[in-house]
Amino acid sequence: MENATRGVVLAERAGLAVGFWDRLVGLLGRTALADGAGLWLQPCNSVHMWFMRFPIDVVFASAEGRVVAIVPTLRPWSMTRPYFGATAALELPAGVIARTGTTLGDQLIQGPACA
Repeated sequence: MENATRGVVLAERAGLAVGFWDRLVGLLGRTALADGAGLWLQPCNSVHMWFMRFPIDVVFASAEGRVVAIVPTLRPWSMTRPYFGATAALELPAGVIARTGTTLGDQLIQGPACA
């Protein structure tokens, strides 16, 4: 998954969660999210962190791939509000948003690693 606006890679390897069960489970049961990894959830306009063990960054995108919301360092046992312009969310290791300079309006591109 790439931020085309900034010319940076957000996730070299991003899993897909498109079914109800896959989206509900998400990253649950993991102890960490490795550098370069991510999870693309679609459809998705909010994220919960119930039962999670580690913080993550979340980038919400529109159907066109535009960043409509960013939530840096979302902590375990918290949740985001719904972002009604979002149709997908990219969950990333905490710190990726700051490191890449990702911000509202940036254009995301799904590469071949998002599978």
